[in-house]
Amino acid sequence: MVVADRSFLSSTIGTVKGPGETGNQYVFITASNRSVKIGEFVYYEARSPQENGSQPATWQILGKISARRLIDHLPDRMFADTEISPEAIAALVGFIHPNPEIYEITVDVIGYFHPALGFINPRITPDPGAKVYLANDDTLRQVLNKKQPDQVGGAHIGSLLLREAGAVPIALDVKELVSTHMAILAGTGSGKSYTAGVLVEELLLPKNRAAVLIFDPHGEYDTLADIRGHAAFTATDGYAPKVKVLKPDDVRIRISSLDYYDILSLLPEMSDRQQSVLHKAFELVRRHRQGDYRWSIQDLITAVREVDSQQTEDGDLKLGSSAPALEWKLDRLERSPYFHAFEHLAPKDLFEPGQVTVLQMNEISQDEQQVICAAVLRQSSHARMSTQKERIAPGDENYLPYPVFILLEEAHRFAPAHEPSRCKAVIRTILSEGRKFGLGVGLITQRPGKLDSDVLSQCMSQFVMRIVNPVDQDSLKYGVEAAGRDLLKELPALTKGQVIIAGACVNTPVLCQVRSRLTKHGGETLDAPYEWQKYFQAHQVQARTIEQAAVPSRSRSKTFRGVSIE
Repeated sequence: MVVADRSFLSSTIGTVKGPGETGNQYVFITASNRSVKIGEFVYYEARSPQENGSQPATWQILGKISARRLIDHLPDRMFADTEISPEAIAALVGFIHPNPEIYEITVDVIGYFHPALGFINPRITPDPGAKVYLANDDTLRQVLNKKQPDQVGGAHIGSLLLREAGAVPIALDVKELVSTHMAILAGTGSGKSYTAGVLVEELLLPKNRAAVLIFDPHGEYDTLADIRGHAAFTATDGYAPKVKVLKPDDVRIRISSLDYYDILSLLPEMSDRQQSVLHKAFELVRRHRQGDYRWSIQDLITAVREVDSQQTEDGDLKLGSSAPALEWKLDRLERSPYFHAFEHLAPKDLFEPGQVTVLQMNEISQDEQQVICAAVLRQSSHARMSTQKERIAPGDENYLPYPVFILLEEAHRFAPAHEPSRCKAVIRTILSEGRKFGLGVGLITQRPGKLDSDVLSQCMSQFVMRIVNPVDQDSLKYGVEAAGRDLLKELPALTKGQVIIAGACVNTPVLCQVRSRLTKHGGETLDAPYEWQKYFQAHQVQARTIEQAAVPSRSRSKTFRGVSIE
C-alpha cells in the first residue's frame, strides 16, 4: 500500500535502533520473541517527498526479517538450576517483567508496494526510535501476489508458511511462470513432484487452460488422469481438461527428425573413420530428401554404401571397410521400438490448450531418453517459432498457434553440469530464446549441484525445498534470485511440502506451505515394512491352503468302534 490505511495496520512489535550492516538493512529492538521469525514481514512508515504542491503520502516500507540476536536476558546463573523457575528468582530480587529477554532484529528492506510497478525501494531509512509493525494478513494478501488465487492467470500454490494455515494464500503469476521458465529444486522426499502436480492442476483449471507436456522418466505422473471428470476442473462453458498418458510403447520418433549427433549417440562405439562416413551419408540423405519428412534407416544404409565405396580398375564398386560395420550398427538401431521411418509424435499430437500430455519413459534407456527429449524439444521450438512467424499453415503437423509449457522431471539427466548431453544445447537455446515465441520450460531436480549452471541461471522463477547436501546448497547461491538467498539458510529446517518461492512469479520471495492436491499423488515412497508384512501374510495363507490340500484322505476318515470307515 502506498498510503497508510489503518484497517491494515498491526500492533507495534519493536523500535528502530539504527542502520544495519548494509545500506538496505535496519535494526530494531523487541521483546516479542514469537513475532520475529526469520522470513517474517514487518514495516515502518515514511513520508513521501512533497511534489508540485501535492500532499505527501504515508508509505508502508515493507521488509523481511533476515537475522535476530539475543542481546539481553536474565543472568545465566538463573537458568542453571532446572528445579527453580528463573522468573521466580527474578521476582525475589524485584525484577518483574513479562518478557525479560531483549532481541536485536535485522530487517532487509523490500520497499512500498505500487499496484502497477510492484515494490519500490524509496531509499528512505527509518529514524532511530521509529516504530516497527508486523504486517497484517490483509496487507500481505494484496502485496505478495502478482495475481490473486481465483484470478485468470493465477496459480494458487499454497499459503504463507509463517502465518496461520490459509490466512495468506500464495498465488503465482502464470504468465511469468511459463514464459520466463522455472525450476523446482529439492532433495529426495521433500515433495518436489507433489509441488509439480499442484502446479499442473492449477495450469489445467478453467482459469488457465494451459497446454502442458511432462517428460516423466519414472512413470509417476499418470495419476493426473484423475483430472478427467473432476468437478473442480470443469466450467459452465463446457470446458473439461484432457489428460493424455503416453506409455513407452506409445513413443514414436521419426528418424528424419533426428540430427547427425542424435543418431551418433544411439550407435555403439564408433571409430573416426566410421563417424566420417556416417556424417557424409547423413548429409547425402538430407540433400536428396530435402523437405521430405519421411526417410528411413535403410535410406541411410544405402547412403553409407554409396559414400564408402570405391571404383575398381574393372569399373566395379568395392565397399570400404566401414560400411559393413556401420550397416550392422544401423540395423540394430532400426530394431528399436521408438524410432520409425513414418510414425511420429508431432507437436499437434502433444499439445492442446486444456490438455496435459504425460510422456512416460520409465522403460526407455537413458541414451534413448536423451535423444527423444532432444528431438521433441527441438521440434516444439521450431513449431512455435515457425507458427509465430507465419511460415507454416494450419494443416501442418508443426502448427502450434498457442504458447506451450514443458516440464522436465529429473532435469539433471537431460542437462548435466559436467557431462555431454544431447538435450543440453537444445534446452539452453529454448531458455534463452523461448520467451519470444511462447515456449516455457520447467526443470525439476533433486540434485541441483549436478544441473548445468547456465541452464539453472536462466530459470527466472525458483521453487526451493529441503536440501541437506552441501554441494547442492552451494549451487543455489548463484541460481536463485538475490533477494531469496537469505532464506536459503532455512533449507535444512524445511519439512515436506514447505518451499521457498522466489523470482518473477511472485512480488518478493516467500516461505510457503504447498496446498493439498486435488488429485492423487503418484510419487509416494513405498512403505517397505507394510509390503513385507502383506507378502508374509499372503504367503502364510497360501502355504496353509496347500498344506490342507495335501493332507492324505485317510486322515479325514472316521472310525467306528476302532474300525476305520472311509
